[in-house]
Amino acid sequence: MTDERPPPNPSAQWVLSWMPIVVMAVIAVVDVVAGPGVGLLPLVSLGPAFAGLVGGWRRTAVIGVLALLLCAGLGLYNELFPARRGYTAMASVAGVTGVGVAAAVMRSRREAELAGVRSIAEVAQRVLLRPVPLTVGPVQAAVSYTSAVAEARIGGDLYEVVASPHGVRVILGDVQGKGLAAVETAAVVLGAFREAAYDEPDLVRLGERVERSVARELEDERFVTAILAEIGADQEVVLLNYGHPAPMLLRRDGGTDFPEPPSFALPLGLSAHGSGGPEPYRVAFAPGEQLLLYTDGVTEARDRDGRFYPLGERTHLLKEPDAHRALEALHEDLVQHTGGPPGDDAAMLLLRYHRHQDAESAPTGWAGGDHREVQRTHASGRAPRRGQ
Repeated sequence: MTDERPPPNPSAQWVLSWMPIVVMAVIAVVDVVAGPGVGLLPLVSLGPAFAGLVGGWRRTAVIGVLALLLCAGLGLYNELFPARRGYTAMASVAGVTGVGVAAAVMRSRREAELAGVRSIAEVAQRVLLRPVPLTVGPVQAAVSYTSAVAEARIGGDLYEVVASPHGVRVILGDVQGKGLAAVETAAVVLGAFREAAYDEPDLVRLGERVERSVARELEDERFVTAILAEIGADQEVVLLNYGHPAPMLLRRDGGTDFPEPPSFALPLGLSAHGSGGPEPYRVAFAPGEQLLLYTDGVTEARDRDGRFYPLGERTHLLKEPDAHRALEALHEDLVQHTGGPPGDDAAMLLLRYHRHQDAESAPTGWAGGDHREVQRTHASGRAPRRGQ
């Protein structure tokens, strides 16, 4: 899974590519028409200057040679060399060309280093936010993730779907803050969850293990809002909410619920403040129904008039038979609502109960799943198409 940046604008690339030639041509025409008294000849150096900004060092050098030839020709035409004005102009062009070539070399090296860093970031993303299974037990899963940090592939939101012997276990969370500290915290939460999800038979004890790991690692009162879910073979989902927005449940009859926890609980990492852990609560979840987990980067996304994104009014977008296309449509609608890149990380995890498994077949059913890479990770507010 890779995120997708908006492709470069071909028109803009074409304009930048031809700008040095056009600038030199315009200067040459104006110089010939206006005559030697205007003194435009040093402006020929703008050609290699622009080339150094947008092109490689070889192209910059070629533009510089063309600029020197043009400068010499215009200097002879205007008879500037006896007065040394022509030599001064050529020295100016040669100096700018040298600086442009050096700048192009340095830029090429930085771009190569950035490409290497991005490659490492992509590997880190695959380790931290692994592809969710296409199907696991009776559930189909699809995920959308948008990082608020420009050029970032991962951020402070986290998710995971685990096929355990005790049911399909899911976590979706939102780390306080952004940047590398948030990514480090997300790694702690996911590592603890992945280990405990297979071992702990009880969802509450699973949450307690994650809480202990987070409390042990976090500093400066950082915290993580999260919601844990367990889907068994009894057509219901058990939820454990650590100060996270309530999930959205789409019923078969078209109704929409936002099941709230029985009591408020603090986020992960704040257990030292003396509040008890969250109480699990059960919600009916039958075949044909959908459960959408999301972070506040979705519901708190604002349009230009300051209106929050009306998630509850967009349930019609999730009626698409293909779960991944449905979630992609919801993401695109969110981007249209904000009118640009998001102000916060935004993650959405869609779970569809597509069939019922009886109790006898459930244990083996949980152990597997189609792990083809199906999620979409976005940046700068653009959703990639399927197959990319």
